[in-house]
Amino acid sequence: MSGRSSTASERDRSAALTPPKAAYRLTNLLNAISQAHGTPRFPIDVQGLALEAANIFKWDDPITEVRGEAINNFDGALFPDDGRKRWLLLYNSALRSLGRIKFTQAHELGHYLLHRHERECFQCTDEDMVDIDLDERDIEAEADYFASTLLMPLDDFRAQMGTDASLDAISGCADRYGVSLTAALLRWIGYTDHNAVVVIHRDGYVLKSKASQSAFRSGAFFPSRRKVIAVPDDVLASSDVTKNTIGVETDARLWFPYVASGTSLREMKVTADHYDFAISLLVLPRGTSAWKPRCSDKA
Repeated sequence: MSGRSSTASERDRSAALTPPKAAYRLTNLLNAISQAHGTPRFPIDVQGLALEAANIFKWDDPITEVRGEAINNFDGALFPDDGRKRWLLLYNSALRSLGRIKFTQAHELGHYLLHRHERECFQCTDEDMVDIDLDERDIEAEADYFASTLLMPLDDFRAQMGTDASLDAISGCADRYGVSLTAALLRWIGYTDHNAVVVIHRDGYVLKSKASQSAFRSGAFFPSRRKVIAVPDDVLASSDVTKNTIGVETDARLWFPYVASGTSLREMKVTADHYDFAISLLVLPRGTSAWKPRCSDKA
């Protein structure tokens, strides 16, 4: 007789999963099904996938119901029954964005696959759905990472975007995958080699920002430890314009004061109605440095 229960064994297998490993396993299955039956690959039926997840991973504590409820204090939740043998995935059906609902469902599926042995239950707010930094032990960021990887596979996303760097093209990807523009934008900024910075702002102040690796290396980012960062005057972000997905040329020094004089960047903006904030995308010329010059050692 084995000294380990099936629950302990499942806990070990779940703990061995990472967000990309879990997403890739499901992606490979969905690719095979689409090719075999000639069915559309996107957008993904997350609800159906959640109900089959335990069969796919050979676990005995399945998600048995995915249900929408008009509840105001959360976007999504994951609850077990008394014996922790069945799970209920809830999402807020009052959300106005179908893309946000799909991402919420995938986020909760991520909690089921990755974290269900770590907490009694999960109740996630809209703040948990816009976590733009990935910390290995931040389970909300892990669930977001899983959801993004599952819903927007990187190889397909790259093929759709090509070399474009506009909110217009990213919006097209959002439509393809059935996700919000915010989710698609954060997926793009995570891999692009453009000098690009996403700025999420409200009432004239930066809430969060995310720089591409190229932009970060060039010094074009906003320090996360600063408590208050004001949106500059005389830029598209501070104007009354609610949507410009193609972009306007803006003096780069208004955003990044240490770039070379005469440098301009392309600035785009949309208002995220369902999140009560605005999103700006800043794209600087390749090779631009935004680092503060070092002081001369000479007196």
